[in-house]
Amino acid sequence: MTASPPHTDDLPLTYFVDGMDCASCVQKVERMIATLPGTAEVKTSFSKQTLTLALDETQTPRATIERNLKLLGYTPSLIPAPSPAVPGAVTPSRAAPDHDHSAPGHDHDHDAPGHTHEPVPAGTPWYRTGQGKLVVTSGLLLALAWLFGFIEPQWSVYGYVAATLLGVWPLARKAYASARLGDPFSINTLVSIAAIGAVLIGEAAEGAVVVFFFAIGELLEGVAAGRARAGIQALAALAPKTALLLEGTQTREVPADALQVGQTVQVNPGARLPADGTILTGTSNLDDSPVTGESVPVVKTVGDSVFAGSINTDGVLTVRVDKGASDNTIARIIHLVEEAEGSKAPTARFIDRFSRYYTPGVVAVAALVAVVPPLLFGAEWYPWIYKGISLLLIGCPCALVLSVPASITSGISAGARRGLLIKGGAALESIGNVKTVAFDKTGTLTAGKPRVTGIVPLQGSEMDVLQLAASVESGSSHPLAKAILNEAKTRGITPLSITDAQALPGKAVTATVNGQTVHVSSPRYAQTLVTLDETLQAQIAALENEGRTVVVLHDTRALGLIAIRDEPRPDARAALAQLQRLGVNTLMLTGDNARTGQAIGRDLGLDVQADLLPEDKLKIIAGLKAQGGIAMVGDGINDAPALAQSDVGIAMGGGTDVALETADAALLRERVMGVADLVALSRATMGNIKANIAFALGLKAIFLVTTLLGYTDLWMAILADTGATVLVTANALRLLRWKGTPEGQAAPPAVAAPLRA
Repeated sequence: MTASPPHTDDLPLTYFVDGMDCASCVQKVERMIATLPGTAEVKTSFSKQTLTLALDETQTPRATIERNLKLLGYTPSLIPAPSPAVPGAVTPSRAAPDHDHSAPGHDHDHDAPGHTHEPVPAGTPWYRTGQGKLVVTSGLLLALAWLFGFIEPQWSVYGYVAATLLGVWPLARKAYASARLGDPFSINTLVSIAAIGAVLIGEAAEGAVVVFFFAIGELLEGVAAGRARAGIQALAALAPKTALLLEGTQTREVPADALQVGQTVQVNPGARLPADGTILTGTSNLDDSPVTGESVPVVKTVGDSVFAGSINTDGVLTVRVDKGASDNTIARIIHLVEEAEGSKAPTARFIDRFSRYYTPGVVAVAALVAVVPPLLFGAEWYPWIYKGISLLLIGCPCALVLSVPASITSGISAGARRGLLIKGGAALESIGNVKTVAFDKTGTLTAGKPRVTGIVPLQGSEMDVLQLAASVESGSSHPLAKAILNEAKTRGITPLSITDAQALPGKAVTATVNGQTVHVSSPRYAQTLVTLDETLQAQIAALENEGRTVVVLHDTRALGLIAIRDEPRPDARAALAQLQRLGVNTLMLTGDNARTGQAIGRDLGLDVQADLLPEDKLKIIAGLKAQGGIAMVGDGINDAPALAQSDVGIAMGGGTDVALETADAALLRERVMGVADLVALSRATMGNIKANIAFALGLKAIFLVTTLLGYTDLWMAILADTGATVLVTANALRLLRWKGTPEGQAAPPAVAAPLRA
């Protein structure tokens, strides 16, 4: 691959890096890139095997990056432009001639023998992969050498030496490449020294077993890593490849990724939705479980939003396409998970820093053990060199390096399959440590679908008040605005034309109607603009005491009151009780009036702070942060600052794009129980990580002592390293079976008293 002419400005480049398919691969590549001048904005994804960076080619030509990647044992393929297909299905052509994945090589940094779990077609038997072929070849040579030990013992030594050299040659070559690129103490180096040292001291059989078992361990790790990624990569296949584009009364089959926003598609019974959109005609049960994890099909009809990948179980639907293939729900899930890989948990960052000093320390200790006793105390060379070689193998940090990313990847994958999207290891770790969860009310604890329960006209009729209010709210997507618009639609009222529409978050919506500025305001804000007499204030208080939200329609005088009610979500009470059982305090922060907030709070059993502006929420969250971790759960534009301010921001999946982008996690199922699930998943993941780290370090400590005392040989050292790696990975994979917290009994909805005008 030739480099293009140098650019004066940074050039964005994206490579498919064949073989960069686990966390330690990514670490290896990132370390190499960090040594090159002119690189910035580096992002890596081992699930898609991509490397993205901004490159100043006047400082480092792209050919240098490509050459270094090849030296590390990977094959880079430049992706010229983003694919229009669903993210996660990147399958550019492989650069084959110099790709050496089928040869023995590719370490735990993915350039050692036995670490060539390259991407292969689904269902390919392990023995037909490059790594599988390496294991089979090494095993056959080892078996032949062992058989010669019975037939011609003098020849068996040559067989063991050949088996060792076959595995060590690519390993040593890549260890040399790693050293040239700034990483002299890679796992390649440790295993190469140990295997060659075994041959030199006359233990060729044990040297051959070193590379053979190392190859087996890496093969098993590759299979396990593939399982952890499979759930996320399978999302890319959820969206159908084709769609029925509706043109007049006829349909035409087109590629689903070619659909444009605004087009209309027909979805027949049994088919998957090809795009995110809105139902224009038809009613059907939709199975959203492939996307959100929601187990029960949901009845959806005209005006309801639908997800790409959902299954239409019965009726024929026509759907308006609202988002292109690169921006639909599936694409966003995959994107969030990919971003999560780049956000390491604090524990992972600590392990990364620790391993930079740990591996050189292992080499130093092994060298001292091998040479100090013979040189200073006259001990025999053979036993101490043997112990030094054993220490190199015992000290391999494979299990330690894998302990955190394997668990994080499994945890994020398990969450995504249940509709819990977590944007990184840091967020996953933080969620389990929160002491308090603060909830917004509308659209979060409540369904976000309030309805108008009464209208109090002060000027004109109910119809006049409703028409003016619907006109002002016609451009708003706020749940209260939708309630007013839905009521107007039900009554057959057509909104008037408006100009100069403006939203004041937490305060009012204003617009010019027939030349007059009209406001739909909260009572608190309305009182700053117009006079509300005592009788009117008493009416407002009476309605709010019944748990209703009241908005005031006014211009230069009060024109009417509209009472709106929004019920708690069916699972809200059970979810809050589950959080209490997990030792997490709960609190409602709402911009709604205190009476409405208290009415909902009493029903759900949590503390309430109401009448809050967005800046008020920020102050409360800042105060709670000082008392321990705080998570904020919300869905609206006015929640975005609070989501960003909190230790962990959690967005309801049906919320605005701003809230989703600001948050650290999102709940696709739009159930409050998802918050308790996030806390439980975080704690399960961190428990898994702690167990992995304790096991990896504990096992090494035990074998370190037994080796120095002379009880451990190379065979046991090999099993200690390979066995720990396999067990740590297997333990991390247990998280893929995580089922979430029991949902318990859903709390019955609050029952409000009838409206008194």
